[in-house]
Amino acid sequence: MNIALLGYGRMGKSIEIIALERNHSISLKVSDESSDYDFSNTDVAIDFSIPIVAVTNIKKALDAGVPVISGTTGWLDQYDEIIDYCNSKNGTFLYASNFSLGVNIFFEINQRLSQLMATVEGYDTEIEEIHHTQKLDTPSGTAITLAEHIIKSTKYKNWTLDEPKSNEIHIDAKRIENVPGTHKITYNSEIDSISIKHTAHSRQGFAMGAVIAAEWIKDKKGVFSMKDVLNIG
Repeated sequence: MNIALLGYGRMGKSIEIIALERNHSISLKVSDESSDYDFSNTDVAIDFSIPIVAVTNIKKALDAGVPVISGTTGWLDQYDEIIDYCNSKNGTFLYASNFSLGVNIFFEINQRLSQLMATVEGYDTEIEEIHHTQKLDTPSGTAITLAEHIIKSTKYKNWTLDEPKSNEIHIDAKRIENVPGTHKITYNSEIDSISIKHTAHSRQGFAMGAVIAAEWIKDKKGVFSMKDVLNIG
């Protein structure tokens, strides 16, 4: 399979290593500053760019009839626009806030736990996320996904980085050098606390998940998620 890398930073380079190990080829490497490129001899595009160019990258791939998966966060105010654009092109698109296979299992655990916690009173919920200092968006897309899953099942209406109101989940976003990604959800009461936590040890898990998603999505049409790839949920 020939893969275009839209964004050739640390994640793009990690994806390249995994893709080559799995006997794929890299047809195109696009830096964040590039705007003039084509998708000749490309089967799937993987976008790990930056927010200000992600939408352009995704639309260019869809215009070329190339399935595209994106792990770039910070552009989701235009997510519905991209879904409509993909459908209008009869294209193929998959977005995930986190491609780690372990994190996607963690998402499912978080959803189930939030459903259970919605049946009891006296617990307050908080999310802690820790990432490397070069991460551009705060909070992480993964933390937002976790919060949205909790909001669907509980009394909470929103999340905030500030001091929370009674109907808000507080996200404590920390930036520490050389931390690939840690996410922890805690339910606190006067009696006890319940926590679940996912810790990434390297970027390899994110890269592996992205390549597996690219392998899965080739020759498909529509809008998908990692739940489809992993057949969970």
